Amino acid sequence: MNCIIETQRLCLRLWEEKDRETFRVMNSDPQVMEYFPKTLTVNESDEFLDGVIDRISKKGYGFWAMEVKDGGQFAGYIGFNDATFPSYLTPCVEIAWRLTKNMWGKGYATEGAKACLKHGFEVIGFKEIYSFTSTLNKRSEKVMVKIGMKKMGEFNHPQVELESPLRKHVLYRVTREDYLTSSTSRDQR
Repeated sequence: MNCIIETQRLCLRLWEEKDRETFRVMNSDPQVMEYFPKTLTVNESDEFLDGVIDRISKKGYGFWAMEVKDGGQFAGYIGFNDATFPSYLTPCVEIAWRLTKNMWGKGYATEGAKACLKHGFEVIGFKEIYSFTSTLNKRSEKVMVKIGMKKMGEFNHPQVELESPLRKHVLYRVTREDYLTSSTSRDQR
């Protein structure tokens, strides 16, 4: 395992060709994609993954493949994205995650996100990190709270259809200063 970020149970690593099929299945699962505008086709999933791999190679960070160390099973992705959609909060760095359904409820998103924040602030040197999701996505919002992010408010995502119930998003943020003084960062040391 070539982990970029390692936790007690997880390895966040570069993508391998073997991940592609599971990634496609994850992105086509209606439950996994419940809070996204739609599921992804095979081609859309492949284009998304190719873009992720390209961004990591150019920027040194992005959405890393998440693997469970015990058994080496692909569990989804977690990491950073440069959000650039037209909004008062962009451009910004966001932390995001997507897990295969069989990995839900095990604490992997929280564990991986805490480790990503540590890497983002202490290795990459980000000054602040945002996260956002549909107001309906209470599971992801709970992870944002658990990793020490503070709610900044709500906004209408400009890339979601006007009439969609997914348009209204919660917005969370953590600054480097807040992270370094929080109990969340001490938990990771």
